[in-house]
Amino acid sequence: MQRLPVVIFLLCCWLCQVGTSFAAVRLAPGATSLALGAEVAVLEDPGGRLSLAEVQARAAEFTRPQLPPDAAINFGYSSSAWWLRITIEADATVARDWMLEVAFPTLDSVQFFGPGGEHLSAGDHMPFAARPLWHRNFVFPLQLSETGTSTVWLRVASEGTLTVPLHLWRANIFWQQSQAGYALLSIYFGMLLALALYNLLLWVSLRDQSYLTYVLFATSMAVGQLSLNGLGNEFLWPDWPAWGNLAFTVGFAATGLFGALFTRSFLGTRRNVPRLDGAVIGLAALFALCMVMPLIAPYRLAAILTSLTGVAFSLVALLAGFRCWRNGQPGASVFVLAWTALLLGVAIVGLRNLNLLPTTFFSFYAIQLGSALEMLLLSFALADRINGLRRATDAAQGEALAIKQQLVGALQRSEANLEQRVAERTGELEAANARLRESERQLQSLAHVDVLTGLANRLLLDARLQQSMQQARRGHGQLALLLVDLDHFKAINEGYGRAIGDEVLRTMADRFRATVREVDTVARLGGDEFAIVLTGINSNADAERMAEKIVANLGEPMRIVGLPLEVGVSVGIALFSGGELSSIELLRRAELAMQAAKDAGRGCCRVFAG
Repeated sequence: MQRLPVVIFLLCCWLCQVGTSFAAVRLAPGATSLALGAEVAVLEDPGGRLSLAEVQARAAEFTRPQLPPDAAINFGYSSSAWWLRITIEADATVARDWMLEVAFPTLDSVQFFGPGGEHLSAGDHMPFAARPLWHRNFVFPLQLSETGTSTVWLRVASEGTLTVPLHLWRANIFWQQSQAGYALLSIYFGMLLALALYNLLLWVSLRDQSYLTYVLFATSMAVGQLSLNGLGNEFLWPDWPAWGNLAFTVGFAATGLFGALFTRSFLGTRRNVPRLDGAVIGLAALFALCMVMPLIAPYRLAAILTSLTGVAFSLVALLAGFRCWRNGQPGASVFVLAWTALLLGVAIVGLRNLNLLPTTFFSFYAIQLGSALEMLLLSFALADRINGLRRATDAAQGEALAIKQQLVGALQRSEANLEQRVAERTGELEAANARLRESERQLQSLAHVDVLTGLANRLLLDARLQQSMQQARRGHGQLALLLVDLDHFKAINEGYGRAIGDEVLRTMADRFRATVREVDTVARLGGDEFAIVLTGINSNADAERMAEKIVANLGEPMRIVGLPLEVGVSVGIALFSGGELSSIELLRRAELAMQAAKDAGRGCCRVFAG
C-alpha cells in the first residue's frame, strides 16, 4: 500500500508527458509526398506579437488538432496569429531536399522558419515576385538536417478564413502534380470562359436578361475562383496585392449578386413565387453590400457576411426552384439539379470557412466541382425550357387545327392566308438564323484575320507574341520577331492602281505561307508591312536563314493580270530569349533592324544589334 502513491505520481507524470510531447513525422525511404495536417502542433498568438524565440520557449503549450489523416488545419475566421510546428525525422537514406506547400493562396501572411535558420515570407499582401518560389500556392524550399530531426516553424495570419493545407513534397513530384493541377484549372476556367462567351452571344442576339445576368455571374465566379486558386495573383494581378487581397471576397460577393439576379430572371420569382421574390432581392442587396464592405469596414466582417449570405441564398434559391418545379414551370426541374450542385458547393465552402466542416479535398474544391457540374446541367435546363415552350406551341397548334377542322368550310380562305403567313414567317426565321450564323462567323474572322490577305491581324499577332514570349520565359527557349516591308510597293500601288496592289499583297501572303513553318505566325500589320513570329528556334542563325529565305522567295518576279512585276522585301530581326523585355520593345527593335535593312540598300535582312 505504501507504493500506491508513488505509482499514481509516476502515472500522472507519464500522462503529462504524453499530453505535451508529439512524435516526429517520420519520412520512410522512398517517400515522395506526405500530408501534414494531422502531424502539426499549433499555438495561438492572440496579440500576434510573439517572436520565434518566445514561441520556442513555450513549446510545451503547443497542441495537436484532432484531424483525419488528409485533412487541412482550419482556424476559421480567426483574428489571432497561429504558430505551427512540424518536426521531421529522416534517416540517412532519405533525400534532404524537399518542398513545403501551403495550398491556400488567400492567406495574408505566411512566415517560414527552416531548420537551418532560414526565414522566408509570403502572402497575398506581398507582390507575387517576392515569393520564394513562383507558384500559385505558397511553396518554401526545405533542406532537412543531415542527422537527427528537423523542426520547421510557420506563422500564419489572415483577415479571411484561416485554412492551412500543408503538404511535404519531393521537388520532381511536386512539379509533376503542379502541372496536372494547372491543366485541370485551365480546363475549368476554359469552361467558364466558353459558357460566358456563348451566353454573351445569345444575349446580344436575343436580348434576354437571363443570359446577361448569367454572363456576369460566370465572370464574377471566375474572379473569385482565380483568387481562390492563386492563378489571379500569378498571372492577372501579380503586382497589385491590394486587389489580390480583396478579389476573393469581392468576386464571390459579385457571384452571389448576379446569381440571385439570374435566379430571379430565370424562374420569374416575381410572378411565380412572389413571397420568395422579396427574399431573393434582399439577399442580392446583401451581396452588393458585401462587394463594397471591404472598402468601408474590416475585411473579416465582409468575408463572414459573404459566407453567411451564400449559405442563406443557397436555401432560398433551392426553395424557389422546387416551388417552380412543382408548379410545372419549364426548365425548373433541371434548374434545381444544376443549382443544387453549385449551391451545395457554395454552402460547403461557406461552412468550411466558418470552421463548421473539416477541410478536405472535397470541401476545399467544392465550388469548382459544383460549378463545373452546374454549367453542364444548366445547358439542359435551357434546353428543357425551350422544349417546354415548344410543347406549349404544339398544343396550341393542335387546338387551332381542331377548330380549323370544325370551321373548314367557312374558313378555307383564312386557312390559306394563315399557312402563307406561317410559311413566310418560317422563311424569315430561317433567313434570320442564317444571317446570325454568318454574322457570328464574320465577326470571329474579322476579330483575328486580315480581310485582304487572310493572314493574322495585329490583334492576333499581339496575342500570339505575348503567348510565345511567356512560353520562352518558362521553357528558357528563344524566339524571333521578323518585321517585313515590301520594297517599291508604293510605286506599283500608285502606278497600276489599288486593285493591282491588292493582288500583289495577296500573292505575297501566299508566298509567306509557303515559306514559313506551320507553327509560325504571319500577320499583316497594315499597308505593305508584315510581321512573323518564329518560335522554337535554336540560334540566331536560324532566324537569319529564315529571313534570307523570305527575301529570296518573295523577291521572285510575279505576273499580275499579265503584268510582270518585281517586289523585294527588307527584313528586320529582333531576338528574344527570356527576361523582362516587353512585346512593344521587341517590335520596336524589329522596326529599327528593318530600317537598317532599308538603309543598307533594301532586299536584305538585318538583326537588331542593341
